[in-house]
Amino acid sequence: ALSEILASETVSCLNRAMVVLQDIWDEIGIPEEQQLERTEAVKKHIESLLDMMISEERNLKEYLLNSIDTCQKELDTLHRELQLPPFEAVKQGTILQTEKDLRARVQVLLKQKRDRKQELESLQERDRDLCDILCTAPFCIDSDAVPSLEDLDRFRRHLASLNTEKEQRQEQFVSTKQQIILLMGELDRTPDTSFEQDVVYKDDEAFCLSEDNIAALQNLLRQLEAQRSQNEAACTELRSRIALLWERLQVPAEERESSAVH
Repeated sequence: ALSEILASETVSCLNRAMVVLQDIWDEIGIPEEQQLERTEAVKKHIESLLDMMISEERNLKEYLLNSIDTCQKELDTLHRELQLPPFEAVKQGTILQTEKDLRARVQVLLKQKRDRKQELESLQERDRDLCDILCTAPFCIDSDAVPSLEDLDRFRRHLASLNTEKEQRQEQFVSTKQQIILLMGELDRTPDTSFEQDVVYKDDEAFCLSEDNIAALQNLLRQLEAQRSQNEAACTELRSRIALLWERLQVPAEERESSAVH
């Protein structure tokens, strides 16, 4: 066995060292009694060194066992937070390999946790922006918990739906705004209310696209169209009356044509 070979080599190394020391002591002339004391000191040095090495290796073993216990507890927590099946420790391999495998598993799950939390924050930021524009309630999700993959998928679909709604309302707003500006020009009317001023003068991106605002926008357009219809009807009636008066007064055609352009 490897341990027996190492033990044999260690004994041989120690024997050679003691022979060298013995020769040196003899050459120096150190008495036998003092040589025995020095031999005892060598023995104590070796025992102390071996005790220290054993203590260090025991500390390493204790550290690895504590790390395994800590990793298992952390994995239990991470599995719950990530909505994964309960963590089941598999006892196989050496202590060193087990600790390495568990620590690697912890790092993988910690990254999953960070990635999900970061995506949640990004989705919530987009959600806040869309909610401000559309005046809708934020997506309901626990900000403190780690979201599941299904939660994130539902959130992404919700945002896609909101974005589509925003584009539709934006297109509707721009189209309606153009019609309103044209009608106000035809009616020689300036925006009176704060809402009308927001519609005409504010940047398109600054206008709140809430359902109430879109409804108010449509209502304003209908009012302007009704006003134009009323004005057109009044003009038609007045033109008819003028034509009738021209006939009664026998106004010449030249005079009629010069007035007709107005």
